[in-house]
Amino acid sequence: MADLLVRLYDLPPAGPAVEGLASQGIVVRRAMAGERSIVVDWARAQGSPGWAGECEAAFARQPLACFIAVAADELVGFACYEATCRNFFGPELVHPDRRGRGIGRALLLAALHAMRAEGYAYAIIGWASSVDFYRRVVGATPIEGSSPGIYPVPPLSKVRSGEF
Repeated sequence: MADLLVRLYDLPPAGPAVEGLASQGIVVRRAMAGERSIVVDWARAQGSPGWAGECEAAFARQPLACFIAVAADELVGFACYEATCRNFFGPELVHPDRRGRGIGRALLLAALHAMRAEGYAYAIIGWASSVDFYRRVVGATPIEGSSPGIYPVPPLSKVRSGEF
């Protein structure tokens, strides 16, 4: 999987995507410090231990670099930035039962607009598995020669589990 580059100065507005979810009872907002364990545990259960670690890193910075989607007090998705490296977006995850409703789009746009507000002109989406999604939503383009990028191969989690 390749890394992708996004022009933050040319993003679609986040407002319509976030406001469109309100009619479905879904709120997208920056996570709060007290929600750390909920988000990290959810990222581990729904994603991977690596994603949980990246959520930990996103919660450790100021401003907090994790956006969440909540429906009726239930976490249904998250998106982090500056968790792997500075200027990197990700990880992002929406619960499988909630996909296709625009939650991923709203989380992505909220996080990328936050990066732009912090002074970045470009963002890197590391090791993107959904290239078509990122291309369609924010015009992301693959970075030539970026696979596997900064991510170690094999990841330590697989080495430790005996898979390698």
